[in-house]
Order: sequence, then C-alpha cells, then structure tokens
Amino acid sequence: MAVAKSIETAPMPVESSSESGTEADLSRRFLYYMSLMREVEDRIERKLYRQGRIVGSVYTGRGQEAIPVGVGMAAHPEDVLFPCHRDMAMYFIRGVTPREVFAQYMGRIGGLTRGRDANMHMGDMNRRIVAIISSLAASIPVAAGAALALKYKDSSNIAWVVFGDGSTSRGDWHEGFNLAAVQKLPLVMVCNNNGYAYSVPVEKQMAVANVADRGPAYGVPSEIVDGNDVFAVYEAAGRAAAHVRSGQGPYLIECKTFRMSGHAAHDKGDYVPKHLFEEWGRKDPIDRLRHRMVENGWADAQTIESIATGILQEIEEAVAWAEKQPYPDPSELCRNVYEEPGGLAWRE
Repeated sequence: MAVAKSIETAPMPVESSSESGTEADLSRRFLYYMSLMREVEDRIERKLYRQGRIVGSVYTGRGQEAIPVGVGMAAHPEDVLFPCHRDMAMYFIRGVTPREVFAQYMGRIGGLTRGRDANMHMGDMNRRIVAIISSLAASIPVAAGAALALKYKDSSNIAWVVFGDGSTSRGDWHEGFNLAAVQKLPLVMVCNNNGYAYSVPVEKQMAVANVADRGPAYGVPSEIVDGNDVFAVYEAAGRAAAHVRSGQGPYLIECKTFRMSGHAAHDKGDYVPKHLFEEWGRKDPIDRLRHRMVENGWADAQTIESIATGILQEIEEAVAWAEKQPYPDPSELCRNVYEEPGGLAWRE
C-alpha cells in the first residue's frame, strides 16, 4: 500500500499559475473550473441530496465560483491549500476528479475519505490540500502552523487559507492572524465575504466596514477585490503571493461576493432580502466571464457551449461511476484515525 507523502514531498498537481498562456487561454480554464464547480454542486444539492442519495449537510458556493478559481489558479503547484466549504473548484484545480467528489458525498470508498465522511470535510496531502475544520476560523491557526513549517524548512512555497466573514469575528482567527503577522509567515489569507455568517449579516457581526480593515491593526497589508470577477481575484492573488514569497509576511485579501443560497441545502435563506438575490444575480461571475470572453474575442458562443456540454457529460459519467463504488467495510473504521507503523496509507 502506498504511504501518503508529506507536504514537502507531495506530487505536483494538475494546474499551475506557472503555466504560460494568453488571457484567452486563462479565460477558458477559468470558465471550465467555475462551470464544473457549479454543475457538480448543483447535481449534489438539487438532485442527489433531494433524492436521498446523499446523507448529511450540503454546502455550495453558487455565485462565488470566481474566488476559489482565481486563488487556486494563482497558487503554485506545491503551495499548501486550506479551502473552505464553498471552494470546490480548488480541489478540481489540484486534480481531484468529479468521480472522487461524488463518491465522497455518497459515502463510498472512492471518495477522498474512503467513506468516513460524506461532505466537504475532505483533504488530500498528496495534492497539498488540507481538510477544512467545521469551526471555520480554526483553520487559520492550523494554516499559520503549516506556514511556519514551510518557513523553518526555508521553502519557497506558501500556504493559502480561505474563510468567511464570520470567521473574522472569532478569537482563533485573530490568534492565528497575529501569529502569522509577528512571525512574518508565508501565508495568504483570503476572506470570502458573502454578506452572511450563516444568518447574521456582516453589519450585525462586526463594527468595521470591511474585513480588510482588520489587517492594518496587525501590520498586514490588505486589499478589497470584486469577488465576482475571476480575473480581479486572480490578479489580487498574484500580488499577494509576490508579497508573501518575498519574505515580507502574510497578506489579506477580502473578496466581496454574495451567497446565492441559504447557508446549506437545508436552509431556504428566507432571512435574506429578496432584492439582494436579484441584485447579485445580475453580477453572476460565470455570466460575467462568458460575456467578457465573447466581447474580447477570446471565445465564441459555440466554444462556450461546448465547454458546458462536455462538463455535463463528465458529470453523468462521474455519478454513474461513484454509485458503483462500495461502501467502506466496518472493519476499516479505525484505520487512518491514528498514525500507523510506516505512516498513513490512504491510497492502495
């Protein structure tokens, strides 16, 4: 059985910002990953979950796809990613397949946790992805620890952690942020500010106007970016990475966006004013990218349609494959809970 590799020795993922390409090339890759994320999550939430073929909670990033794509594409292959529960595209960029995602949600052994969980609590150290922690702000000190390890090893790689606006009102967020600032750790912190911490709007859970306003208090450079513009996110992530890789310490990016759903599949989001859905619906990141591609001559309508068709075919095949995967054997329940002789063994 193969032994899971450490962060420093994991194989290179599929996508990388180091790949050269024109804006047209980038736009097509952006569109593919954004559309794949939306279609996979729609299949999970609107069909499989409603049909009872998925057990547990389902969280989606509908309307927020530009953030994980822009950040994931800007990260270098051997950087360490700490995605949140609305960052599905980061997994795809790192080479996780729709097959594995559907098997994960169906609790089958073909998923990243081999049937031990059935939602976004998944990671893969071979792909340098660290699984999320349900108390989302708790990922910040863990990411700071990973960044500290990279600094100790004199690595040129950095850590990226994504979180919501609500996380910034918790103590562990501030503790991790302060540690990163004081130690000048190679950490990019990305706030996915979608307007609500579950059902609590931003203005009722913090006194400052922007999450980015918190950065200067810790001596950390911060910026606000249009989270529904994938090129804007990608460029901001590039600036952040350049700062961090130069040894100047962490960097905070606040991506302004909106959650085009309730907190999870079980939440109708009735507490959100309807006009907000209408306003932000007109700012849909995928629609904006498609329009920009056609307007700039980067792709025609037929090319865009072929990308969408290919994704739907990919999803059909992936769901069929996942449903054929067995459930885990109960005898393996305690495997990989604790470190075993020879290290962890996730892959056979």
